[in-house]
Amino acid sequence: MSREDFRELPLHKKIHKLYTEGTFVVAIRYYSHKVNLYLLEKEYIEVFYNHKLDKVDNIDFLNQNHTRMKFYLDQIHIRIES
Repeated sequence: MSREDFRELPLHKKIHKLYTEGTFVVAIRYYSHKVNLYLLEKEYIEVFYNHKLDKVDNIDFLNQNHTRMKFYLDQIHIRIES
């Protein structure tokens, strides 16, 4: 599945695909969210869960240039492909 196809899925289908076909990697706390990182095929995907509202706010591909990377890299080795 391409990035574009995944992004066009409704939220509930993204969640289902990640939980059934993805591999959970690690969870971090980021402001008001618990962010779960998944590996789906060769792509890292973040799931932003707002525990105060008890809902998933966003699911998107990992931005490797974001400052959140330091939280992941402190815990695991992420394989970055060009």
